[in-house]
Amino acid sequence: MKSIDAKTVAEKLENGKELNIIDVRETDEVAEGKIPGAKNIPLGLIEFRENELDQGKEYIMVCRSGGRSGKATQYLEGRGFDVTNMTGGMLDWVGPVEK
Repeated sequence: MKSIDAKTVAEKLENGKELNIIDVRETDEVAEGKIPGAKNIPLGLIEFRENELDQGKEYIMVCRSGGRSGKATQYLEGRGFDVTNMTGGMLDWVGPVEK
């Protein structure tokens, strides 16, 4: 499983890189703040909503601490997606958040 730390994700966004970020936290958690532009697909719905994702794109999976996003990464990897887990999750996030 590929991984990336929160600081590197923040730096890429600051440098204008367009990233496809999927936040797998529950909607009430996301309402407290998410990475700008991230799409919310709660972990429990990932198998039902994977049709919203493009297998030709690269995705970074995010959650609170990196555990749930790791599970989502493993699941989607097994389905042929190019996914990377953001280790440390939102607890380690240093960039801006949108509500």
